[in-house]
Amino acid sequence: MTSSRRATQRLNRIVNKPDPSPLPGVASCPRLKMAAPGAAAAPARLVQYVVVRSDLVHTLSWPLGAVITQACHAATAAVHLHYSDPDTQRYLAELDSMHKVVLAAPDEAALSGLSESLTQAGVSHKLWIEQPENVPTCLALKPYPRETVQPLLRKFKLFK
Repeated sequence: MTSSRRATQRLNRIVNKPDPSPLPGVASCPRLKMAAPGAAAAPARLVQYVVVRSDLVHTLSWPLGAVITQACHAATAAVHLHYSDPDTQRYLAELDSMHKVVLAAPDEAALSGLSESLTQAGVSHKLWIEQPENVPTCLALKPYPRETVQPLLRKFKLFK
């Protein structure tokens, strides 16, 4: 037990207050705290979805590294374009716990169709078009709460 903890316990006894945290470290660990009834829930976990054309690897024989590079470009561009968005700022603030999900679109038509659907639904994203070839390779959404966008991406499976 630290000296500051002992001092706090002594002070609490003097003023007749019960020790607020009987287990050392519990008061400072937000994951162990239980929410009071009616308390606001923790903010939803933010996820950045990246959708990559799987035919680039499996049919067109692009090197895997080149395809991964495309996904990196799209994810970086989406964050840059929506840098001032509150969800993007919160996502960046949680640097060591960022969460991305990489999904596969079977071909260019599916990727372009998804981009159009997202645009119609008002979902912010970046369709990455490789230059100078002018080939759409992938897209990345800005960070969103999973529940907000997952239904729009339901038909796409994890990239393998």
